[in-house]
Amino acid sequence: MNLIKLDAIHSTNDYLKELSQQKNLENFTVVTAKSQTHGKGQMGAVWDTENDKNLILSILIKDVVYNINTIFNLNVIISVSVINALNSLKISNLNIKWPNDILAENKKIAGILIENSIKENGTIESIVGIGLNVNQTNFQNLPKASSLKNTMHQDFEIDTILENIVFKIEQNVEKLKNNNIEFFWNEYESYLFRKGKPTVFENANQERFMGIISGVSSNGQLEILLGDDTTKQFGLKEITMIY
Repeated sequence: MNLIKLDAIHSTNDYLKELSQQKNLENFTVVTAKSQTHGKGQMGAVWDTENDKNLILSILIKDVVYNINTIFNLNVIISVSVINALNSLKISNLNIKWPNDILAENKKIAGILIENSIKENGTIESIVGIGLNVNQTNFQNLPKASSLKNTMHQDFEIDTILENIVFKIEQNVEKLKNNNIEFFWNEYESYLFRKGKPTVFENANQERFMGIISGVSSNGQLEILLGDDTTKQFGLKEITMIY
């Protein structure tokens, strides 16, 4: 593993992105930090973390996504890889909350942010940021957040988890060469939070409605079965799950 360890940084994603623009980095180069001041989540959210208690990492991934229309495939592979790594630690009741939040016991323990860039030669390069709550126990004003320690009532070795996650990502990317992507999609949807269960959602106009998650489309939209037996697709900014 080409690993760059930092004590503190504004954002591991930004740092790795800038570094990759300055030099040709090997695939799966990893940047990790004990703390970051401007960690990013989905849709511009801020990822707050206590110093030296959680796993903060960004990993450069090349030669996986070749078509802009199949970019969500990488979300699927990364989400499944994190689940695989956590399963090896016997973490209980794991789910993937669409599109790629990781839950344990119905509380968020990890977030994934993937930033893609198209190079001049047409190739797609991705910076995958993963924030995993490990040994932090206090989540004031965040009732839906948790950590591995809160879930399993024990401390965890952060470096070991880092190695496990990166290993699973590399392993699954290698598997992709010999398996159809549906292999990973099936695993992704098997962990999909509240799939097949009546759930309350809120749209962009703050109107609430009931629906049942039936799956995720190939471009990453959530497919919901509505009360009139029609299925509608929703993008990330169009809907919020109420649970």
